[in-house]
Amino acid sequence: MRGPRAPGQAALALALLSAFLLGLAGCTHKPADANESTANSSSEHGTSQAQLFTVPSDQMQHVEVITVAATRLPRVLRLTGSVAYNNFETTPVITQVGGPVTRILVSPGDVVHRGQPLLYVSSPDYAQLRTNFLKARDAYSLSDKNYSRAQDLFTHHAIAEADLLQAESVRTQAQADVQAVEQAVKVLGVPNPESLLTGPASPEIPVKAPIAGQVVERLVGPGQVIQPGATQCFTISNLSTVWVLANVYEHDLGSIHMGDTVSIQTDAYPTTFRGRISFIAPALDPTTRTLQVRIVTDNPGGKLKKDMYVTAIVQAGAITDALAVPDSAVLRNNENQPFVYVESGSNQFGQRLVTIGESEDGKTQILSGLSVGERVVADGSLFLQFANSFQK
Repeated sequence: MRGPRAPGQAALALALLSAFLLGLAGCTHKPADANESTANSSSEHGTSQAQLFTVPSDQMQHVEVITVAATRLPRVLRLTGSVAYNNFETTPVITQVGGPVTRILVSPGDVVHRGQPLLYVSSPDYAQLRTNFLKARDAYSLSDKNYSRAQDLFTHHAIAEADLLQAESVRTQAQADVQAVEQAVKVLGVPNPESLLTGPASPEIPVKAPIAGQVVERLVGPGQVIQPGATQCFTISNLSTVWVLANVYEHDLGSIHMGDTVSIQTDAYPTTFRGRISFIAPALDPTTRTLQVRIVTDNPGGKLKKDMYVTAIVQAGAITDALAVPDSAVLRNNENQPFVYVESGSNQFGQRLVTIGESEDGKTQILSGLSVGERVVADGSLFLQFANSFQK
């Protein structure tokens, strides 16, 4: 990815162009007899080089020439991706009762806490279960009293032991019925079944939030009949963290690892978000030949929205012994091909097509077209380009 051009370079070139035009008469192209050196250089690097361009000595102060050397260049991967909910912090709200929706208490965007009622359902199943609980409680209360009375009578030899055992059996069965109904009531979202003994006799039952978070989706409306265990009413997500699903090209797979820190950037905000790679897919997409990685990213203020496009920047070590030149040295011709100005003699320069790679920290990697020890124009390359194009 190309780095930004130095802010003052174009301005410098324009300011100096007038001065250059005054000395234009002294600037010449090397005639055809210089083709031998040009051809040798072109053959050596496998790239094309234009005729040599001579700069007058009094204009060389505007040109900075550097020597190409091997250096250590940071390797940075810029991955395209999109934002998704953190599935480990997201849950669908599915009711365990059936019936029509009577009241909806929350809307998408509302923040809810665990156990907060989200809507009410008028459920005949709940009404029947409440009746069964009241009957079971009454039956147990009666059997418990009968058992206590039987114990007293047996102590005074008023009844046989078989009668005592029968009373105890009835009491145990009634207690089991109460426990079974209590568990069924708790499944419906009533944590304290004893409240049914004093509360109003209403078929309405609340559907409560299973986790704390933000309501991101509502899927039912008033009057809609929902099915127990099947109808999803809401989606709740804790948006303090989100996932970024990014794509890695096959040739970059060796540069990513579990736990790598990642910087997330988006066009929507100037803020840089921080994340970490938490999962690397076991297989490539056969169509795009990319591998998906999952990045868990902090989301302060909930700024990152679902399906937002982002760029994930991964620091993937460094490229050792890389040939690199300042970003200002690399220009592009009319065919958008990158080139540099290479020094071929005293105050003589020629265009050299190059192949570029990574661009970081103001330096651009040169993959082909240059060798160690060659001298190229850094600052002032735009000045030469203006002058060269003017003389053609």
